[in-house]
Amino acid sequence: MPIRSMKTSAVLALALGFVLAGCETAGLPGVGGGPKVANPPQSSQGPVRTPSGSYASSGGSGPQIARLPDTPPPAQPRPPSLPSLDELIGRIPQAASGDAITEPPVLPEARGLRVAVLLPLSGANQRIGASMLNAAQMALFDFAGPDYELLVHDTWGTPEGAAEAARLAIADGARLIIGPLLSPSVRAVSDQARAAGVPVVAFSSDRTVVGDGVYTMGFFPADEVKRVVDYAAAQGASSFALLAPRDAYGETVSKAMNAAVWEAGGFVVQTEFYDPQISDFSEPVKRIAHYEERRQALLDQRRDLEVRADEVSQLALKRLENLQTLGEVPYDALLLADGGKRLVAVAAMLPFFDVDPKKVKILGTGQWDEQGLGAEPALVGGWFAAPDPGQRRAFSDKYLGAYGNRPHRLATLAYDATALSVVLGAQNAARPYTSEELAKASGFAGRDGIFRFSRTGAVERGLAVLQIRRKDSRVIDPAPQAFQ
Repeated sequence: MPIRSMKTSAVLALALGFVLAGCETAGLPGVGGGPKVANPPQSSQGPVRTPSGSYASSGGSGPQIARLPDTPPPAQPRPPSLPSLDELIGRIPQAASGDAITEPPVLPEARGLRVAVLLPLSGANQRIGASMLNAAQMALFDFAGPDYELLVHDTWGTPEGAAEAARLAIADGARLIIGPLLSPSVRAVSDQARAAGVPVVAFSSDRTVVGDGVYTMGFFPADEVKRVVDYAAAQGASSFALLAPRDAYGETVSKAMNAAVWEAGGFVVQTEFYDPQISDFSEPVKRIAHYEERRQALLDQRRDLEVRADEVSQLALKRLENLQTLGEVPYDALLLADGGKRLVAVAAMLPFFDVDPKKVKILGTGQWDEQGLGAEPALVGGWFAAPDPGQRRAFSDKYLGAYGNRPHRLATLAYDATALSVVLGAQNAARPYTSEELAKASGFAGRDGIFRFSRTGAVERGLAVLQIRRKDSRVIDPAPQAFQ
């Protein structure tokens, strides 16, 4: 193996305290009170460790779920920092210049269950990777016991790096691979993982990467669209329109919206796409607003009234003085399939071209799940689907207390995936990560609410519907607490 490959694939083995709680929906246990020792103290209310080393729930007549407290926990002591890559590299014997290295670094004798996490710890997405690694470390401190080891591999942010990281992870004896982040990297690791019989729980939001032992925990726009469309239809909307970027994401949303609206018994009456590279969105907004036709209808009406001399016509003409257009747009709800600055720029043009958010319900996708959108008045009152923010807020507060900054939005995925690997691994089964275990119909309860994997490998989530307010967003239709 080239020296560069060995350096950036340094392996970290962590063994930390573990708490397991079972539930009807096999819940990932609630956040604990800080770093745990290998043998956590027993509690009369929570799980206890039996002498055999297995875990059992104490108290009550059946398994219980450990829930997060209603109020965010106080700031916890900072977990011990992970060694830096440079420190890890320093522990690996280096070859003389020009020597070929074909074997992975020598590791201590394995103590128990090994799981690998593949993240971009260098490259363009290293900030995301670092935040996700911190979250995985938090899950270890909350749940993992002495027989669990997490092997950390850098993908360098490339498919080639991901393939090399997966090779090392499999050679190191990993029973499950968590990650990588993006779909090209997931594809790069899939074949060798399948050949080795090692399941992959990735973070991509691309459904096409799943199947035959490859699962993904990403947020799927199709599920978000269906949730918000169903809610809007239940509130009386029957005709829908879509304004979306002309890219893969926009096409995905368009297909999902057509299917969801048809299933809800409504109609998609108009779809408009725009070049995501443009900065002036007036033309696509004009088209979605039918502005030219409605403007011309107003001018024609004014001319018709002006030629009449009767008092009724003059009163009608006066009422038209402050109008920009005549007539309404032909839809009840408009979905804006974008986020960030583009979303704000598009939304700001709607009132300018006479689309009234008080008459047309503005809908969004999970890309609306960010702070500050209420600063644009046209978005205030809009609806979008996303995980219920309650548990994620508690996770974010705990992360802030540990690391001094807020986590990246995707950090919860790494936390939940790591906790899931501990929960399933603690069952002491010969094969803890079978498709039967990973794809349990009852699902799991994580920091983004309940989730489960389908037999195909795609994640299904219980989503809430939220409404944009000026300074934040609020839940107007709660996420389900269990799957049907």
